[in-house]
Amino acid sequence: MPIDESAYDRRRLRQWLAGEARAEGVSRRDMLRLAAAAGVLTTLAGRPVRAYADTPAPGSGIVKPLPPELFTIRGTNAETNWSALRGTGFHTPVDRFFVRNHTSTPLLDEASWRLKVWGSGLRGAPGLDRAVEFDLHDLRRLPSVTLDAFVECAGNGRSYFTSQQGDTVTGTAWTLGAIGAARWRGVRLSHVLRLAGLTRHAVDLQPRGLDDEYVTGGVNLGRVRRPLPVAKALDDVILAYEMNGEPLPHDHGHPVRVLVPSWVGISNIKWVGDIEVSDQPLYSPWNTDFYRLFGPSHPAEGSAPITRQTLKSAFETGSGAAFDAGVRHRLTGRSWSGAGGIRRVEVSTDAGVTWRRADLHDRPRPATWSRWSLDWRPTTPGPTALLARATDTTGRTQPDTTTPNTQGYLFDAVVRHPVTVVDRPTAQHQPEGVRPGRARA
Repeated sequence: MPIDESAYDRRRLRQWLAGEARAEGVSRRDMLRLAAAAGVLTTLAGRPVRAYADTPAPGSGIVKPLPPELFTIRGTNAETNWSALRGTGFHTPVDRFFVRNHTSTPLLDEASWRLKVWGSGLRGAPGLDRAVEFDLHDLRRLPSVTLDAFVECAGNGRSYFTSQQGDTVTGTAWTLGAIGAARWRGVRLSHVLRLAGLTRHAVDLQPRGLDDEYVTGGVNLGRVRRPLPVAKALDDVILAYEMNGEPLPHDHGHPVRVLVPSWVGISNIKWVGDIEVSDQPLYSPWNTDFYRLFGPSHPAEGSAPITRQTLKSAFETGSGAAFDAGVRHRLTGRSWSGAGGIRRVEVSTDAGVTWRRADLHDRPRPATWSRWSLDWRPTTPGPTALLARATDTTGRTQPDTTTPNTQGYLFDAVVRHPVTVVDRPTAQHQPEGVRPGRARA
């Protein structure tokens, strides 16, 4: 059935009113009372969800504030500005973690939330009406696991197919900010599946979200869902209910999401409501029409559904930043790979003519990134480009160019980061010291 637009509008209005109340100085007690009466607040572990003081970006469908110094809004999505990550530590703070939504963030009540596990790959649960159910309390009673992992949209870096290679691609024009790394806590999916009656005949499982049905080109594709091989599900996948030590925020999957380490973001279904477990291969638009590689260099029917993320590097410096000549600056950034940990990062400050090895600040670990830095004392004023290329523990190094595909997935080439070196008279009289590069508007 089509999306209920009137219900969506009412929900966004309630969120807007809650933000306006705080902005006008309404007391916390009165705001909570009014919000509860309007049905705005749910609870997290017996505590009210934190109401945001700022109004969400109009039309984004995202709950948390999206200040322009932290995010670039792209439709229903919010891309993290890399300069906002400098000095934030290993884990991406929730207030600057990117958001990828197909529709809008739902406000779910954890008290009434249920996970339904069903399908022909379970004993005695062939249909959704005969599902094995778990509530949040059930999951929290099970042994928990904590892991560090990034979540990254498959289209992260998509815009560089066009800007660097001249390729025509479709989709959201992400730069490199559709990624974040967090500390996730939850329960192993394998544990839940076995409790639900997993059989040796199971082949695929398909988590499905509780966000609105996705309509594109006048076609209703239903709720976001994507199959996952049982072998991967039994390996390292978790049902996460905490992020960076706090209950999952609404925009990041409250109350429970699927976390699939190293795999493309679409595998990490947010707001999961049910999981079909099948003894036959499963299909959805998200592994047939989307998230496969199409184009002249790929099979006519498309590649197999994409799974692991690829290799990338990014500077924690705004595009177009200006650096004073004759002053020592510290360049910082992060590199990551879906195939393993980061073994080496090389940086060029002269548009790729020469390269120097950066200092790594994190040991190589799979499923997450490594931070790095390099000191640079530019001497020649004028425009230049910063480049970073990583090598992972499998021995793979970022290429100069990457094979295009029509939907712009898995860009992994070295990105040219334009900056300018300026010869400021005051800089000649300043003592030499390490400075972070920053954009000068």
